[in-house]
Amino acid sequence: MTIFKRSMITLSAAVLGFMLIFAASVLIFMNSFYYEINMKSLENTAKTLMTAIGSDRLNAIFSHNEENQGFNFPLLDADDIFRLTLIAPSGFVLWDSHISEGLVNHIDREEVIAALEGKEGSSRRESISTGMKRIYYSLPVFNSSGTAGVFRLSVSIPGFWARVSPVLIPFTVFFFLFLLAAFWAIIAYSRSLSASFGRLVNIIQPSAPLLSGLETNEPVSPEFLSLEKTLRAMTYELNLRFEQAKSEGSRLEAILNGMSEAVFAMDSSLKLHLLNPKAREIFNLADNTSVLKENTLTLLEATRSTDLAETAKKAISCGASFETELTFHTGMNSGKTNGEQYFQVYASPLFKAGSSENCGAVLVLQDITRLVRLERIRKDFVANVSHELRTPIQLIKGFSETLLDAIPDDSRENIRFIDIIHKNAGIMENLTNDLLMLSSLENSARTSGDMEDFQITPLINEAVSSVEPQAKKKQIEIIVKCEEDLSARLYGSLIIQALINLIDNGIKYSPDKSKLWVSAFLNAESSLVFEVRDKGIGIPSVHLERIFERFYRVDRSSEGTGLGLSIVRHIALLHNGNAEAESQTGVGSVFRIIIPE
Repeated sequence: MTIFKRSMITLSAAVLGFMLIFAASVLIFMNSFYYEINMKSLENTAKTLMTAIGSDRLNAIFSHNEENQGFNFPLLDADDIFRLTLIAPSGFVLWDSHISEGLVNHIDREEVIAALEGKEGSSRRESISTGMKRIYYSLPVFNSSGTAGVFRLSVSIPGFWARVSPVLIPFTVFFFLFLLAAFWAIIAYSRSLSASFGRLVNIIQPSAPLLSGLETNEPVSPEFLSLEKTLRAMTYELNLRFEQAKSEGSRLEAILNGMSEAVFAMDSSLKLHLLNPKAREIFNLADNTSVLKENTLTLLEATRSTDLAETAKKAISCGASFETELTFHTGMNSGKTNGEQYFQVYASPLFKAGSSENCGAVLVLQDITRLVRLERIRKDFVANVSHELRTPIQLIKGFSETLLDAIPDDSRENIRFIDIIHKNAGIMENLTNDLLMLSSLENSARTSGDMEDFQITPLINEAVSSVEPQAKKKQIEIIVKCEEDLSARLYGSLIIQALINLIDNGIKYSPDKSKLWVSAFLNAESSLVFEVRDKGIGIPSVHLERIFERFYRVDRSSEGTGLGLSIVRHIALLHNGNAEAESQTGVGSVFRIIIPE
């Protein structure tokens, strides 16, 4: 028998005992109430009957001699269920409706004594005269001199148990049937509880291995034994995982504390719930620790940067990671004025476990102020050096040209030396011009509002015209392909410069009497593409990834500065586009400038 069956049977037995005690109490109460109801009914009947007979008539009856028993009172007879008795003050029975002989003196009857005292009386007993259980109710009869006699009415009633005995057997049978049904229901319910409990154990058991833990000496029901072992194992597993999570949290905290980048973690409403010491240091948040623990400090309140808040909102709304650069114009490190601070910001959305729903964002801020300043110094250095070199180079070139014109024709050796000076001065001039161009592009403050709408064909034709002398020297045919109505919004002079650089490179590295194609068109993404294709010597594949770097040259013996393709790339970036190259050694090269719409 399972613990559930024992518990349910015990509970049922207790309920059954309570029901039996309650039923017995009700029967005892009903037994008392039964006689009170019948006595009340007899009282009403006696009073009604006495009123019907009349007090005058009763006084006339009681005025007769007590010894005169020949009195006839036909209102009640022996067939009635009610027995009427008229009793004289001496206790002598003047008349009885059911008995005419053998009547005894009733002076000692309880109800008679009460009536002779002028009160109503009642009693319940077995009649001595009739030998039957009866209830009696007596009323005093008054005359002018006092109590004239007693008016008593009685009725024979069966006992309470005799009255309920006809239904006792069916009730007992029904009670036992009900008891059997209740026990069957208890057993069925306990079985369902045991089955449900077994299913719970079967569900829990696979989630944790049954380990041999400390056993209790207290008796355990079989149903709970397996559950106890499983719960003990689960508790062990939970404690183990809690320690692992605590260790992981400590490791993560150590990593965050050791990072040189500022880290912010926030929910979808930009309320911060994690930031590392570097973030506190940068934004002076040492005094806001308690506020942060309550999740009431927002990113905007902590950093006072609307740009950073907009970056976090963008990461949450788009659901994708991205990088951007932000500049802060106020000193934030302990209140000291540091000028502008530059940060590389990596923004990434946070997702709920097992769901694609955004629940926040993480921002990682890398301070690149030093790198930006070094880059600015480098750009300024290039610009300043180029500017300073430009004047002496022009002087050297100018005087070398003057000397070449002034030297007699027979001074061949002097002419050769001065020609070398003039040639290298030209190379240095080109270098300084390219450096100045590159510096101008890097420091450009141009915006999209400075662009203008241009027809593409005239721009290409102008670039081709600029390099046409070099092409004629090598008898290279330049073929232009472009739709007449093709136009775009761009920086026209810069596009011409980029095309000149590409076409000039194509001419330098193409054989004599070859062809060179310059074209412009819209690709499948509706981006504008400028393409320069040649049949030159080509570029080895190992150099393709670096040809757009500054001063990088595949052929060091060439007269180029190594800055032409870098200028092309910067012009493409200035248009939010890109530059790319394809080449095969001995077959030719293709250079493209791609500008998005």
